[in-house]
Amino acid sequence: MNVDKILAISGKPGLFELKLQTRTGFVAESLLDGKKVTVGLRSNVSLLSEISMYTESGEKPLVEVLRAIAVKENEGAAPSAKEDNATLLSYFGQVVPDFDKDRVYVSDIKKVFNWYNILQAKGLVSKDEPKAEAEKQDADQAEKAAKPAKPKKSEATPTADETANEEKPKAAKKPKAKKNEE
Repeated sequence: MNVDKILAISGKPGLFELKLQTRTGFVAESLLDGKKVTVGLRSNVSLLSEISMYTESGEKPLVEVLRAIAVKENEGAAPSAKEDNATLLSYFGQVVPDFDKDRVYVSDIKKVFNWYNILQAKGLVSKDEPKAEAEKQDADQAEKAAKPAKPKKSEATPTADETANEEKPKAAKKPKAKKNEE
C-alpha cells in the first residue's frame, strides 16, 4: 500500500492525489471524481503516510490501520461510515484492539472507514506488507557497501587531459610607477 502522495485537505471532502508542485502550492486530483484542484500553501493539508492513531502503547501509523482493515476484509470494502456509532466502535476495536478510547473519537473512526473505502475503490489498499520495497532498499544498501568507495576528486590523481587544461600560475604584476606632476 503506497499512500505517500495521498492527501487529506481540510474543508474538502474525500482524498486527493498529489500531481504537481508549484511555487504557490500544488495541484491535486480528487480520488472521488477525478477533478483537479489547486491548493495554496495556507491550506491545512495532511499526508496519509504521516497520520497516526492513538493506541494505549503509543501511536500506530494510519497505513498499518488501513492494512489491518484490508486483512480483516480480505481487501474488500469496510463498513460504511454511516453505520451507527456502536457498530463502528465494535468493528474498529476488532481491527485495532488497543486503540485509545479517550483520544480516538467516533468521528476519527468514521473518517478512517471513509478513507479506506475510497482507497479500496481505487485499488490502492493491500493486505501485504511492503516487502518488495524493503527488500529492494536492503539490496541497494548491500550493493553500496560491497562496492569500493570511489576516491574523491581532490584525492584522485589528475588525468592527462586535466593536467593539460590546468592553468599555470601567473607571475605577480609589478605596480605601475606614478607620474610626478609638478
